[in-house]
Amino acid sequence: MKTTSSYLISDLMQRTEANLRLVLELQKFSENDLKHRPSAGAWSALECIEHLNFYGNYYVPEIEKQIDASLYPATEFFKSGLLGNYFAKSMLPTEGSKKMKTLKSSNPLGKQLDKKEVMDKFIEHQQKLLQLLKKAKKVNLSRTKTGISISNLIKLRLGDTFRVVIYHNQRHLLQAQKALDTIDRTSVNI
Repeated sequence: MKTTSSYLISDLMQRTEANLRLVLELQKFSENDLKHRPSAGAWSALECIEHLNFYGNYYVPEIEKQIDASLYPATEFFKSGLLGNYFAKSMLPTEGSKKMKTLKSSNPLGKQLDKKEVMDKFIEHQQKLLQLLKKAKKVNLSRTKTGISISNLIKLRLGDTFRVVIYHNQRHLLQAQKALDTIDRTSVNI
């Protein structure tokens, strides 16, 4: 994928702002609703967001560190790397997208979760991502590289790392919404 750096950053900012708005809406649900599982073994909305926090805890500081250390000034164009583009595309929530295996360390299933802690952490990550996207306007999105959470040996281009993280957020927020949509509202006592 090749695009202008400004277009990529603008697109990713819009997606992050939409993710932030969505989680602010999800905050209005009760803790019980957010912990509702659509089926046995499926994640609740709160577990989906906690899964995203696991990755945010790694990627937000990593992105910031690499932007701050970058020696490469911004350029007009961003060209995706082969591996980074593959990872980013695989994260995009599309109709009929395949289920992906989650690492045991990032699987929130069955963990004791507090609504306020989980939501506040996710909101904090989204606000920081927006700040980092603004900072990224000053560095080369192709030559600045970041580590990835699953291996110290692989580096991705900064633009691809942003894409992977933000698309991954979109994917699991959609999953969270779907989990909430399965709540049977007809059996609620009034």
